[in-house]
Amino acid sequence: MSPHQPPRRAVLRAGAALAATALPATTPPGRATATTATAATTAPVRPAARPDIGTSADPFPLSAVALLAGPFQRNTARTHAYLRFLDPDRLLHTFRLNVGLPSSATPCGGWESPTTELRGHSTGHVLTALAQAYASTGGADFKAKSDHLVAQLAVCQDRARTAGFTTGYLSAFPESFIDRVEARRQVWAPYYTLHKVLAGLLDAHLLTGNAQALTVLTRLAGWVGWRNGRLTRAQRQNMLDTEFGGMNEVLANLHQLTGDPAHLTAARYFDHAEVFDPLAAGRDALAGYHANTQIPKALGALREYHATGETRYRDIARTFWDLVVGTHTYAIGGNSNGEYFRAPNRIASELSDHTCECCNTYNTLKLTRQLFRTTPGRPELFDFYEKALYNHLLGAQDPDSAHGHHSYYVPLRPGGQRTYSNDYQNFTCCHGTGMETNTKHGDSTYFHSGTTLWVTLFIPSVLTWPGRGITVRQDTGFPDTPSTHLTVTGSGAIDLRLRVPSWAAGARLRLNGADVPVTPGGYARLDRTWASGDVVDLSLPMALTRESAPDDPAVQVVKHGPIVLAGGYGTTDLTSLPVLRPDTLRPTSTPLEYTATASTGQVRLAPFHRTHRQRYTVYWRV
Repeated sequence: MSPHQPPRRAVLRAGAALAATALPATTPPGRATATTATAATTAPVRPAARPDIGTSADPFPLSAVALLAGPFQRNTARTHAYLRFLDPDRLLHTFRLNVGLPSSATPCGGWESPTTELRGHSTGHVLTALAQAYASTGGADFKAKSDHLVAQLAVCQDRARTAGFTTGYLSAFPESFIDRVEARRQVWAPYYTLHKVLAGLLDAHLLTGNAQALTVLTRLAGWVGWRNGRLTRAQRQNMLDTEFGGMNEVLANLHQLTGDPAHLTAARYFDHAEVFDPLAAGRDALAGYHANTQIPKALGALREYHATGETRYRDIARTFWDLVVGTHTYAIGGNSNGEYFRAPNRIASELSDHTCECCNTYNTLKLTRQLFRTTPGRPELFDFYEKALYNHLLGAQDPDSAHGHHSYYVPLRPGGQRTYSNDYQNFTCCHGTGMETNTKHGDSTYFHSGTTLWVTLFIPSVLTWPGRGITVRQDTGFPDTPSTHLTVTGSGAIDLRLRVPSWAAGARLRLNGADVPVTPGGYARLDRTWASGDVVDLSLPMALTRESAPDDPAVQVVKHGPIVLAGGYGTTDLTSLPVLRPDTLRPTSTPLEYTATASTGQVRLAPFHRTHRQRYTVYWRV
């Protein structure tokens, strides 16, 4: 969606194989038209994964990290239940109709209805979520459903020419939507949807080993390369005003997997100069731009750096992250109001029912994760990741929903209240990224490089280090309990880097009961040969603090350590910020909860991520 198009909801209301085939970007695929009747030449591409350039740490595979009991495990279980529940043939309905195949399935509603132009995007999200669920659990049912989706998408792709489309094209909407993008006629983000399908196919291949997924993926990616390679640079740049998701990211990822330079060429077609040039110059020109249109572009730029070593791409991504996190982010870690970036440091003046779109934070955390791989010593990266994960995304799922229904916006106006998706009549972008978020909670707690182990988050889990015969178990009740306990099983050299957050003044680190000097705001280092049964304890004192909005110091948020607290107001709406008396804050017997006196009377403050089914305020006037 371009910066000048209405928010998505307004639009909705208004209307592992070793061989595969790829379509060369410079050769027009066959199309069932009077002007083109020959099939495209295909060339074999042998996947030979290329090492990323400029990285110093890598995450462990999802299969190596098992979640233990806690809120993240509970969120994951609800989403797993939803993935088992979903009928794949309902998701395939519009793909089949688009190529003239019959379908008796009940159509989905919301953003997947047969008349919604974004139809088909959720199938990509589901493919990714299923792949991640399978990688985490080994559950055969997740792989079987993923394999079924891939096989049926392949059937639809094989009928592209019969349906009048170009060979390799695969979508739930006709190829004429791309004609409209190229002609600059109104259309709702078709490349955004194709990105989701491409990314889902890539995850199905990488995480479930589905060879057919790579075949379908490379054919669709070949179509993307051909379709954009026939345009002039000026035409492409003009076209990029329409939201295209992470096309540059997924094509760069495919290039890294296969080594095929055509995919990197295609990725570069989506380098949006209007956005990249100011960032490369270190300038904040984000105000007025649709936020989640831009975040995947920066993530793609970083992956293009990892593919090419061109530092301009790295600098674009770093500058984007610094600007968004530093001057466009609310206290809960989310960004945007009405889906758009506003002027830098406008927070108190931008509190509404449409703040903090969940997709934005999902993508910002993906960017943060890749930046950590690039510069793992930056402590502010996972300080932010923790802030956004706990205060925004952990609480974006409905804990009362057996299927993990998800929020779209997280309102921050006084008197705001979360709303959630549903099984089949919603399918917004945040419903999709919610499925992805809650099937990969094990992906960013541990990173490695050689014998170095980075522990970045305090999530109860067990890491089984592939190929080393070493496990690291993390037992913690964080954030309710301000500490974490690591137990090593097995023996060997580990250069342990344990995050000590900047908020944890007075943190105490002990190795087998002996104190180790530690400074908050970085990573404590324990480089040694470990014996089975060695333990590490980290205490994380949490102070009660207040964070002021940059545009009005009297507008503040109350935090316990990194955890944002919200005042609960039940069914009572509010028309203005309540005035809080900080001197009246008193802890209750429940961890992280307080009572206080405000201009509205006595109020209870609790972690925002646990504040559901009621109106609340996060910001106060103090």
